[in-house]
Amino acid sequence: EMSEMSERSKQNVAHGLAWSYYIGYLKIVLPRVKKSMEEFSRANPNVLVCRKTWKLHILVPLSCDVYDDLEKADSNIQYVTDLTETTLARAGTKKRVYKHSLYTVRDEENQLWHCAVEYATPLQSLYAMSQDECAAFSREERLEQAKLFYRTLEEILKGSKECADAYRLIAYEEAEEADTHFLSREIVWHLRQEHHEEIAVLEGSCPPSPSTALDSAELNLQISVSDLPQPLRTDGF
Repeated sequence: EMSEMSERSKQNVAHGLAWSYYIGYLKIVLPRVKKSMEEFSRANPNVLVCRKTWKLHILVPLSCDVYDDLEKADSNIQYVTDLTETTLARAGTKKRVYKHSLYTVRDEENQLWHCAVEYATPLQSLYAMSQDECAAFSREERLEQAKLFYRTLEEILKGSKECADAYRLIAYEEAEEADTHFLSREIVWHLRQEHHEEIAVLEGSCPPSPSTALDSAELNLQISVSDLPQPLRTDGF
C-alpha cells in the first residue's frame, strides 16, 4: 500500500534520479576529473592557475531549464576544448566515452575564468515529465522535485569518498527579469569563492562565507516539512 501511494504521488522521482545520476555517472567520472585537469594544466600552465577550480562544476537550475549549448544560454560563456576522455566498457557498450568540456567565462570586468562546467542532465527528465500528460507534473511539482533532487544529490556526494573535492554543485533560481548574463555571473561567483578558498588555505585563514548562492539550508526552508513533494497538481503551465 505504501509503495502504491508513493508511486501515485511521484515521491521517489527526484530521489531515484539523484541516485541514478551518482551511480551511473558521477561516481565514474568525478574520481578522474582532477587527473584530466592536471594533464590539461601541464600543457597549458597559464590557464588553470587555481587548483581549487580543478573540479566539475554542476549546474542545477531549479527551473529545470537546461540548454544543450551553454554558449546559447549565455554569450559570456565560450567553449575552449574537451578534457581527456575516459573510455570504459559499460552495460554492454564497449568503449563508452565519458568526457567534460572546458569553458571560459567572462565577468563584468572582461576577465576570463576557466572551468569544466555542465548541467545536471537528470533535470532534463524532470522538465520533460512536466510536459508529458502521462507524468502530469505541474510547475510547482517540478520545482519541488528539483529541490529534492539537489538536496538528495548533495547528501550522496557529501558521503562519497571517491568524489570528494572533485565537484561543485551550483544550484540557482533564474532571475525573474530577462538577464542575458545571469548564468555567467553565477558561475563566476563560485569560481571567485574557490579562489578565495585557495588563498585562505595558503595563508592559513578562514575562507569567506557564501553570501548570494543557494545552499541546502535555503532549500530546506523552501521544501515541505515532510521533505517530500506535495501531491501532484494538474493546473496549467
